[in-house]
Amino acid sequence: MPSLVTSLAAARAAQRLPLLRRLPLARLVLLAELVMLAKAHFERLSPAERRRLVLLVREARGAPGSLPERKRHELAGLVAKIEPKVFAREAASRWFSR
Repeated sequence: MPSLVTSLAAARAAQRLPLLRRLPLARLVLLAELVMLAKAHFERLSPAERRRLVLLVREARGAPGSLPERKRHELAGLVAKIEPKVFAREAASRWFSR
């Protein structure tokens, strides 16, 4: 059951963004849950690691192959620390359990 805060946040967002008005509230709540899950995984990194990850992603410009090998390994290590497989599994279980 979504909390009151989550419901209010979704309602306010729907008022500000016309596209969100077309989405049923249950989907908005589910999207908010996925965002919070992603944030929890991202916060597994220290603040310095988060800054470094953002810098490496910006430098790669969507193509990690454009980074030097040392930076690619650093990026891979930071991404591994976020545990993307666990995130995907948790997100899928939340999405399909509804």
